[in-house]
Amino acid sequence: MRPGRHVTLIGPSGSGKTTILRLLMTLETPDSGTIQVNGDRLFPAAERERREARKKIGMVFQQFNLFPNMTVLRNLTEAPVRVLGLSPDEAEQRARDLLDLVGLADRTDARPSQLSGGQQQRVAIARALAMRPQVLLLDEVTSALDPELVAGVLDVLRDIATTTDITMLCVTHEMNFARDISDEVMMFDSGKVIESGPPEKIFSGAEHERTREFLGAVL
Repeated sequence: MRPGRHVTLIGPSGSGKTTILRLLMTLETPDSGTIQVNGDRLFPAAERERREARKKIGMVFQQFNLFPNMTVLRNLTEAPVRVLGLSPDEAEQRARDLLDLVGLADRTDARPSQLSGGQQQRVAIARALAMRPQVLLLDEVTSALDPELVAGVLDVLRDIATTTDITMLCVTHEMNFARDISDEVMMFDSGKVIESGPPEKIFSGAEHERTREFLGAVL
């Protein structure tokens, strides 16, 4: 995918959408084939090659996966210092800028347990961005949130989509969000892409009966 492109994977639960993201993060190992991201080989590859490729990929999970014993600020600075070799001052400035972006500039000293679910997810998004990824993977990032918290998180992602050149690969059941931010939508079923195209084609003129059936159930 070209830089700044936004692709959304839709389809029923169990159709293989999250598996694609986990393969890209090397959390799963394929039985065969080749995986490359921006020309960097993830599989097959030596562990050193995989580590270097993974530095360019960020992922935000369904569950927030924040470090509970660390402050919000340290959740964002730990990996850039340890993995990217940033100075503590540079990592802290980047973290503060990102927390301002996600609307949490005043919560730097809070622990994750002191935040709402929506706030924790926004911290998780900021933490992924702190690594300056070329590719951002989003796995049902609103599915664990109460309905009233979903809009705030989606607004943050819309801002990222419109103001950065980060490539985004998103798994979501939020169809309006998918329609708004996607350059391409891929419909998954039984582990395969059965149809893909721009959102206006998929949502308004899907060709595959399974796609029409799925969208009829969720829209």
